[in-house]
Amino acid sequence: MLADIRYHAPYMEWAKTRATPEIDLAGSNILACTLDDLPGAGDAVALSGANDTGYQPLIEAIAGRYKIDPSRVTTAGGTSGANFLVFAALLEPGDDVLVERPGYDPLLGAARMFGARTVRFDRSFATGFALDPDRVRAAMTPRTKVIVITTPHNPTGVPAAADALDEIGRIAERAGAHVVVDEVYKDVTGDASPAAASRGDVFITTSSLTKSYGLSSLRAGWTIASPEITYRIQRARDVVDGTGSIVAERLAVLAFEHLDALLARGRAIFSRNKALADAFLALHAGRLEWVPSAGTIVFPRLRGVADAGPFVDRVMREQRVALGPGAFFEAPAHFRLGYGGDTDKIREGLTRVSDILNKR
Repeated sequence: MLADIRYHAPYMEWAKTRATPEIDLAGSNILACTLDDLPGAGDAVALSGANDTGYQPLIEAIAGRYKIDPSRVTTAGGTSGANFLVFAALLEPGDDVLVERPGYDPLLGAARMFGARTVRFDRSFATGFALDPDRVRAAMTPRTKVIVITTPHNPTGVPAAADALDEIGRIAERAGAHVVVDEVYKDVTGDASPAAASRGDVFITTSSLTKSYGLSSLRAGWTIASPEITYRIQRARDVVDGTGSIVAERLAVLAFEHLDALLARGRAIFSRNKALADAFLALHAGRLEWVPSAGTIVFPRLRGVADAGPFVDRVMREQRVALGPGAFFEAPAHFRLGYGGDTDKIREGLTRVSDILNKR
């Protein structure tokens, strides 16, 4: 029975089992790279190599990118894998984890898998989905061990303000907790600020090559934390999967060698597609309301409608275009619109969604 699965993540189940659309506006990745985007990929593939606590050249590449010591880096299976390892390292049954709402349900499910209780704090439409330290402070309990933040926020694409992060760090430090900041959407937006973990040892950064670089299939993720927490994360990985794939991590090293070019590619796709999405939203300002996004996703809602689910279903049924139902992010009046993919398909998909909106 699903009710008995404490770690169930309904959005992820839906994403894996939904009908296949002609045009997918429900995803959030930058358009996938081809081998032509990664020169030398064929030569980089090898089936052996030392990978006991992460492939050392990859750890050094990540550390070099962030200008930190390699002792602060752990590799993982994508950002979700990185988040999971952090929870495995830090949580005990009965601990509390603070998670933003609306939010990404694997963050809830992963915490529950370790017997933790999830406590919510809101990022509300009325305040532009801003990260509010007062709401975090009010949600704190004596058993809070971890505060989880995504920036840009999933599902709204709104970035966290630096001063808000700093204040939440102070709140966590006083409580003996840690702040996990998932930055997987950050790089493609042009935000050049240092990783959250540079703000002090109370912070842990997780990210990957997935959302900003078009390399989702590599599952190349990482954590950045204090050396002490990094050691605990490495020991958690001993239990979870031992090591990463040497093939994927060798290719990830090659990706880091070309990371500036991959990032330029991703930002070019992002820039032209965001212009299309912004124009679409402006065209339908009488029917939709939204908070401006900095990421590859935006989270509009239908004016005067409590549940956008029937609209999302109609778009799929009549136009074969997928949107992300807001109910999966605990905001049913909204839908998540992703625009990181192929520009021609994004343009056509938005045209088809417009057709349905014009009939309402």
